[in-house]
Amino acid sequence: MAKTALAVLESALRVRKLDRTLTTALPPLERTDAAALAATGLAPLDACLHGGLPRGQLSEIAGPRSSGRMTLLWQLMAAAARRGEIAALVDPFDRVDVASACAAGVDLDRLLWIRGQALARVQPSPSLDRALDRALKALNLVLQAGGFGVVAIDLADVPPLALTRLPYTTWLRVQRAIEGSDTACVLVVPEPLARSAGG
Repeated sequence: MAKTALAVLESALRVRKLDRTLTTALPPLERTDAAALAATGLAPLDACLHGGLPRGQLSEIAGPRSSGRMTLLWQLMAAAARRGEIAALVDPFDRVDVASACAAGVDLDRLLWIRGQALARVQPSPSLDRALDRALKALNLVLQAGGFGVVAIDLADVPPLALTRLPYTTWLRVQRAIEGSDTACVLVVPEPLARSAGG
């Protein structure tokens, strides 16, 4: 069954011309050290992920609006708090719904929430570029500080055009900052963005 799933995945990546993102530099999916993973707290998803998101690597939660991407992030952060870890969220446009976070079980005492400037409309503009730049700098500072189980940046409401203007090296630098650490770094985006920076 695992070989069939792998074949389906490789075929889907080839169709979307993403097959070059597969590398042998990444650890095998059959990880044996549970400490190298950040469980999401959702048993079916953790089973699909072979235990959770890899620590020391950049992961993405991608999907359109109302696809459950923030719910999944809240579950991940709640699971981190249950393990006694501290989580951090970089919120570039101050759009976090605290009630949803509490309903998902997030312990706000174990969450560093970095709030950006609220923008009335998130559209390509100099103010959007400044907000993204500040958010990425905040993300790097948190990652360099260390001590966090999960660190996320919410780029879900950023227009795809603005995201594609970010240099690809941005994600390589993020990956380099967390390499070998105990932190799982998560991008919340409307569509895949980092394209296997870890590879």
